[in-house]
Amino acid sequence: MTELGVLSQLLEIALALLLAPLLSAWVNQWRAWLQNKSAPGLLQQYRTLHKLFHKESVIAEHASRLFRSAPYIIFGCMALASAIVPTLSTDLPLSPAADAIALVGLFAVARVFISLAAMDVGTSFGTLAARREMLVGFLAEPALLMVLFSASLISKSTSLTTIVETLAQRDLAIYPSLALAGVAFSMVSLAENARVPVDNPTTHLELTMIHEALILEYSGRHLALLEWAASLKLFAYSCIGLALFFPWGVAEADAPLALLLAVPVLILKLAIGGALLALLETLSAKMRIFRVPEFLATAFLLAVIGMLVNILVGG
Repeated sequence: MTELGVLSQLLEIALALLLAPLLSAWVNQWRAWLQNKSAPGLLQQYRTLHKLFHKESVIAEHASRLFRSAPYIIFGCMALASAIVPTLSTDLPLSPAADAIALVGLFAVARVFISLAAMDVGTSFGTLAARREMLVGFLAEPALLMVLFSASLISKSTSLTTIVETLAQRDLAIYPSLALAGVAFSMVSLAENARVPVDNPTTHLELTMIHEALILEYSGRHLALLEWAASLKLFAYSCIGLALFFPWGVAEADAPLALLLAVPVLILKLAIGGALLALLETLSAKMRIFRVPEFLATAFLLAVIGMLVNILVGG
């Protein structure tokens, strides 16, 4: 473990915590612009978090310790997931833990706790949203694993650091397996982050929303942690996509100058990705909930086809 590696790890965590709300605000701003609406400022997310952290948390009378502890566990899982994805450097102390299966496991743990917390109080909307959340996770996690395995076949390893190092050193070309995996990953990312067409993050209709209904009973600092965790999840998925399909610009070990250059490169890639996400949401319409299994099954099928293409043609 080198001093530069520790610095890279701390810088990754700090950037994730700081840039995650900014990325969500950037996507919301572009979405408003594309719909000819007045866009909120980029600092609005920070103001909202500051306001929520200074408000009192109102907890239901029959809420258990699970309800109180879930926001902290979910936030920790999302922060750790953002920390193990090599976004700035591949020389990270957490590299041994940066495994594809471990990453999917972190997302699964957060999903289980937010679903249990939503059902803990016993409200009808929370229970309904928890069932929908588990349905989406049950279908999205295998598809995400297949996407990661498609990339791992190229590097012969499930370590995210090894995958990024291998893909970054290959010639710039379009690989059929990665192209199919990229489409599948985009579909999974939309579903996992409660974006259109699977969910609408701006809706206020309890019967149609998933993520917002899960956190209806939270307030104050608990709600702030959950909102911050949702931004971290979007940031983590964005960084996973960049690491798998656009790994150029990530610093390697013992490269302090490259580490400094990796920060503006990451911000630029996130800015472009956020604008494209807003464009995709604007061009899409929210689908009915019973169409979501078909949507995610298609993503799983594309990821599996990508793996088969890689095995058959080796690219």
